[in-house]
Amino acid sequence: MQLKQDNHLKMENIKIIEEKENPLFSRKEITLEISAEITPKREDAEKIISEKKSVLAETIDIKKIFGKFGSKTFKIIAHIYSSKDEKEKNSPKKLDKSKKPKE
Repeated sequence: MQLKQDNHLKMENIKIIEEKENPLFSRKEITLEISAEITPKREDAEKIISEKKSVLAETIDIKKIFGKFGSKTFKIIAHIYSSKDEKEKNSPKKLDKSKKPKE
């Protein structure tokens, strides 16, 4: 009989690869590398970055989570905005797929 593992993400190494300031959009662009057993969810990635950089999770926009097959190392690209309003203003809007385009 196999025991279920908890869904909590276990991370060993968290390393900031690149961090640069983008004053035009009032944000920091950050690239992290983490080691974990499973691919981190966006919520987990936000939590990791908010703890590492001491910022609110609502100001973080996760752009991409990369992983290689068979590897336990993941690269996360994210933007940290100065405020929630800046994030909403500068982030691309998600399209609502339920609406049909006008013909």
